[in-house]
Amino acid sequence: QLQASGGGLVQAGGSLRLSCAASGHIFSPYSMGWFRQTPGKEREFVAAVGWSGSRPYTADSVQDRFTVSRDNAKNMVYLQMNSLKPEDTAVYSCAADPTDCYGYSCYLMTWNYWGQGTLVTVSS
Repeated sequence: QLQASGGGLVQAGGSLRLSCAASGHIFSPYSMGWFRQTPGKEREFVAAVGWSGSRPYTADSVQDRFTVSRDNAKNMVYLQMNSLKPEDTAVYSCAADPTDCYGYSCYLMTWNYWGQGTLVTVSS
């Protein structure tokens, strides 16, 4: 019910836009988030946005480079990633939860629905 796509191989400094398609009961009103994970490391919060799409929250490590947005009409959430670095290489997954969030509360909340990830590889 959550399917991430848009990953691939990109050179450092390049851009990618990830998409997450929600279906079934998931999307509105659900908060939507992006996470990433590399082998041997814990899953890391990247960005999230609440029901309305206002006041999204982005992790400090990617702030100023990554932007999360949603299109409620299309049941889609996006992660625009610019100025990519090799350390951004990871499997990126989207998540959803019926709890609304604004700003920092999006980082603190528990996410109950998860989709399969898409691999992003950034070459140096």
